[in-house]
Amino acid sequence: MLLTKRHYLTLTGAVVLAVALGVGAASPADHSDALTLPEHTAIHGTLDQSVSSRQNRPGDTFAATVSHDVVVDGKTVIPQGSPVQGVVVEAKRSGRLMGRAQLELRLRDVQVDNQTYDLRTSVQHRIGKGHKKRNWLWIGGGAGGGAAIGALAAGGTGALIGGPIGAGVGTTVAFVTGHRDIKLRPETPLTFRLAEPVSIPPAKG
Repeated sequence: MLLTKRHYLTLTGAVVLAVALGVGAASPADHSDALTLPEHTAIHGTLDQSVSSRQNRPGDTFAATVSHDVVVDGKTVIPQGSPVQGVVVEAKRSGRLMGRAQLELRLRDVQVDNQTYDLRTSVQHRIGKGHKKRNWLWIGGGAGGGAAIGALAAGGTGALIGGPIGAGVGTTVAFVTGHRDIKLRPETPLTFRLAEPVSIPPAKG
């Protein structure tokens, strides 16, 4: 049977309408079951690798694993064991005699049921220990040792000479050994909080 031009137009219109209706019906189903994790929701995880203020630079990525289920309305949205990726926001080395190390991390995305979802979280901020007390112990100890050696060698005059020399040695030791950087080892627990809501369908199974 030959089809007229009118038949072709009618058939084409029916096909387009059917496709449109199918897409329209399918699209809401893809997102209707998504749950929204509100701002400030905590995401607990552990590092899969080491991260340090000395070795890493801003922009470096790191891998971690969610250590506790993230639950909304009694449904698990992000299950324990889900892989997450994070980024180093700031990494500042410790100085030898002064200047504390700093390390700032945040999460970038999480993978649930083989789907990756972007995250915006708070920054995990850590500051290294100070140098002052430790360096004064090294420098003071060096001065005391130098004075004692000088006193044994040449009496009071030797003590006056030995003290500054010992202090110089103590300063050198502090300079050589003075780095106090931050190093987070694998399995280090970290907690981040969402800086904005994110919608994720409940985890399957």
